[in-house]
Amino acid sequence: MAQQAMPLPGTRLGRLIGAENSAVSGVVLLLPGGAEVSTRRPSPLAVNTARVLARNLVRAGRAEGLVGHVVRGGRRGWNGSDALPARDARWAVEEVVRRYGDVPVCLAGIDMGGRAALHAAGHPAVDSVLALAPWLPEDDVAVAPEPVKQLSGRHVLIVHGTNDERTDPELSFRFAERVKKANRDTCRFEVHSDGHGLHQHRAEVAALAADFVLGTLFGRAFSRPLTDAFAAPPPLGLRMPLASGFGRSLRE
Repeated sequence: MAQQAMPLPGTRLGRLIGAENSAVSGVVLLLPGGAEVSTRRPSPLAVNTARVLARNLVRAGRAEGLVGHVVRGGRRGWNGSDALPARDARWAVEEVVRRYGDVPVCLAGIDMGGRAALHAAGHPAVDSVLALAPWLPEDDVAVAPEPVKQLSGRHVLIVHGTNDERTDPELSFRFAERVKKANRDTCRFEVHSDGHGLHQHRAEVAALAADFVLGTLFGRAFSRPLTDAFAAPPPLGLRMPLASGFGRSLRE
């Protein structure tokens, strides 16, 4: 039997988000944003942003038995080959399996947490990955490209603002192109005129995220835009515009 991954000092699952003492049928793990290089703990702002998204998702999936946790990492930096947030994410999935048993998991990451979610998707319990404004490195022929093999068999949704000045949306597009070649269940939405925090279209992004999580974990029918994005060949399905008002007419 493989030895369980050990967390870094200070790494833990945040407080349960969802109904206690009720059957758990699925778990969403939120991975906060971080930094390329840092030994500091994750910022309270990044953790709170992840917690807000987790609450929105759990509220939408309460009837299905969805619960959530924010992964409280020991360090905020990726720190080169150490890839600390990805290591934290892998440990968190194993901890979910230990606590809740055989339930499907969605890894949902923001900024550097998006990169961690994409890296940690190879765990058998992971059904889907949601990456919001993911931080991805520049293409470099001298460095191995970001891995994509671990995403095979998972549903993958990337969402990025076109005016993001912190994480380059073109890098997430090029990464999505590579993923799509190995996994057709991949799509990417562009939030036109929005920045890194996706604040201008927060409601639409939250609705899209909930539609994706509930569809991948519990088999709910996807909305038409999400269905079309998965089905469309590149580049159409990887540059899908997120329409203003998305989610207002979706089913409860």
